[in-house]
Amino acid sequence: MGKIFSPKPAKLIISMIASDKNLFNPCKEVLIRRFGEVDIESNTQPFNFTDYYQEEFGQHLIQKLFSFSTLIRQDKLAEIKIITNGLEINIHNNIETDIIHPERKINLDPGYVTLDKYILASTKNGPSRIYLNQGIYAEITLRFINKLFVPCEYTYPNYKTNEYINFLNSVRLKYKLQLRDKLVVSE
Repeated sequence: MGKIFSPKPAKLIISMIASDKNLFNPCKEVLIRRFGEVDIESNTQPFNFTDYYQEEFGQHLIQKLFSFSTLIRQDKLAEIKIITNGLEINIHNNIETDIIHPERKINLDPGYVTLDKYILASTKNGPSRIYLNQGIYAEITLRFINKLFVPCEYTYPNYKTNEYINFLNSVRLKYKLQLRDKLVVSE
């Protein structure tokens, strides 16, 4: 029988997708108040891999990833997804923009990096997703193999780009240093 161990804390990543780049900074400030300081942020990249969000957000979508300095417990991912869903509604109601959409102005998707994978949370079930709780599922999006993150066959195309694989590799390196230095974990 194997021994039961608690997993190491993980590095929180939150993706933002919107058609108005001016939403990123106000949303980032809201997320900082909730989850702590951002230590690494990606460049924006066009989100033109699907038209899934087009009706809701409009055209010419862009995406940006944010990494947070405070590590999280892995079992908090479902709770974080519920919080970010609530923030989407709050942001829609309280942040002014020139773009008017009936449902949401921004999509916030939390996930986390560990030494061997990148996990994303979702409200949608699927063949590669595992139920967590409270209506939230998790999916391994990237696996760390031979010194870099590698996509799975079902990984969304935006996470297969060199831009985001390189970004997440740099986040993993920062995370590895944090584990070595034993930085504080968020409750």
